[in-house]
Amino acid sequence: MPDWTFEDAARRAGHDVIAGVDEAGRGPWAGPVVAGAAILDRHNLSSALRTGLDDSKKLKPDAREDLFAELWATARIGVGEASVDEIDIMNILQATMLAMARAVAVLGDPTPSYALIDGNSEPVLACSFECVVKGDGHSLSIAAASIVAKVTRDRIMRKLDARHPGYGWASNSGYGTREHQDALARLGITPFHRKSFAPIRKILSPD
Repeated sequence: MPDWTFEDAARRAGHDVIAGVDEAGRGPWAGPVVAGAAILDRHNLSSALRTGLDDSKKLKPDAREDLFAELWATARIGVGEASVDEIDIMNILQATMLAMARAVAVLGDPTPSYALIDGNSEPVLACSFECVVKGDGHSLSIAAASIVAKVTRDRIMRKLDARHPGYGWASNSGYGTREHQDALARLGITPFHRKSFAPIRKILSPD
């Protein structure tokens, strides 16, 4: 389970405002990539957050939604995203780093002096930071950010599903499931498909 180990180390190094940062949606074939940033007040966490914060992938959808609401009520939250066009222009990794930077930038004052970033890739931030591989399983701040990113992106994909029914985005979040593949063969691509991704690029240029 995630804990305060990384946050405590940052505080001992002199940082008092620490943000966790994570993303959702690097792998799907459609939709934006979304990043969440979270600054937790460890003295103002509800019992649900104290016992329930974890890597968003390990949580059931209802639990994620409940924790998402608790986080917005008690933590400082930032959300950033990079569009499909930005993904296609700069590649998914760089778009993910951009979304993370945007999430941190909207956290407001006081701005974080330190950030804990999930993974091993470095975004461009105005503050010092540390990359933590599988950080959503180690740091409570990153786990909170992972929930923010995941719930936000799932909501976006449900809205896009209503605009472009048939691809199953409300349930598959834009990943390349069989349902999604069959819909692509039947319906073609939409403006929200990532044209730089190989399966979509192959449809556009079959030769």
